[in-house]
Amino acid sequence: MDFELSPEQREIQALTREFADREIQPHAATWDREHTFPRDVFTKLAELGLMGACVPEEYGGAGTDFLSYILMLEELSRADAGVGVTVAVHTSAVTLPLLTFGTDEQRSRFVPPLARGEHLGAFALTEAEAGSDAGSLRTRAEPDGDGWRISGAKQWITNGRYAGTFLLFARTDATTAGARGVSAFVLDADDVQVTRDEEKLGLHSSITNDIVVENARVGRDRLLHEEGKGFRVAMQTLDGGRIGIAAQALGIAQAAYEVALAYARERHTFGKPIAEHQAIQQKLADMSMEIDAARLLVHRAAWLKDRGDPVTEAGAKAKLFASEMARRQTAEAIQILGGYGYTKEFPVERYYRDAKITEIYEGTSEIQRIVIARAILGLQAAGAARA
Repeated sequence: MDFELSPEQREIQALTREFADREIQPHAATWDREHTFPRDVFTKLAELGLMGACVPEEYGGAGTDFLSYILMLEELSRADAGVGVTVAVHTSAVTLPLLTFGTDEQRSRFVPPLARGEHLGAFALTEAEAGSDAGSLRTRAEPDGDGWRISGAKQWITNGRYAGTFLLFARTDATTAGARGVSAFVLDADDVQVTRDEEKLGLHSSITNDIVVENARVGRDRLLHEEGKGFRVAMQTLDGGRIGIAAQALGIAQAAYEVALAYARERHTFGKPIAEHQAIQQKLADMSMEIDAARLLVHRAAWLKDRGDPVTEAGAKAKLFASEMARRQTAEAIQILGGYGYTKEFPVERYYRDAKITEIYEGTSEIQRIVIARAILGLQAAGAARA
């Protein structure tokens, strides 16, 4: 095993950190307080090639490996988790499935504008009564000549208000319940109506929307993959997307740790820095250990994906551990700062609020445990076959 990053990976990590420290971190508290979506940041990221980091150069991307993309997400999320998730959804949940499942024509048409940051991507799967049970979705795609007419409502759509390309899932076979009969479609912003901006606990620099599609007419060229195989597209997309959310959680925890470590060295009680008190040392030791453990899980999952190996189990483990670790260790950062940690004078309360969602979206912690259990019991292949 070689745990060293390649020169190229270190270069993109350093490039992203420098950009994040200069363009994101100084403004993150204001964006959080004012619920600002920093659209110009994504334009600047695109100029650096980071809106299509792991997209091949022939499609307008930077052509990096998947691990480089994960390193980038960690650095962005260390500065502001809302920026991190915007890029993660745009890339993992929209651009990469278009590359994986699209025809040559679809890849050539839809991917370059996303990779160049001309469009943001949004992933439209969840509905009011179809969250963890995604196979229960009710959005319908009715045959109409050589295409479909799509109608339905979606919920919790990251990037919805600012997206130009939507990967949307609808039922094309009304006679079949569950995952069968669901298909994936590529829609433009003109096909979608945003009906609500969600008020959230955290991630205030990221936009989350309810959307409605009313009788949108799309041609057969907007069907992604095979008719009735959309659930497979969704599940494979989430397998990779969970690694991105794990990297987001890792970045949040790293930021909290850095603040707590600096504060412990500077804050004095009983005549010495609180870093010299054993209770604080134990907290910092646990934070460092768990962040390292999460990073190893995240990097292993990314490495497996770069090899072309299945990542269902590895991605679920990375997301489960990293997200729960981030929630625990951001809470510990608040504890180390004491009363200051509970105020907006320091950013750790924001990290705590931002960390919680990583246990929920792209599959809750409960769902991750089910995914892992099915994998280790040999039930995963059977479930995939039924889809």
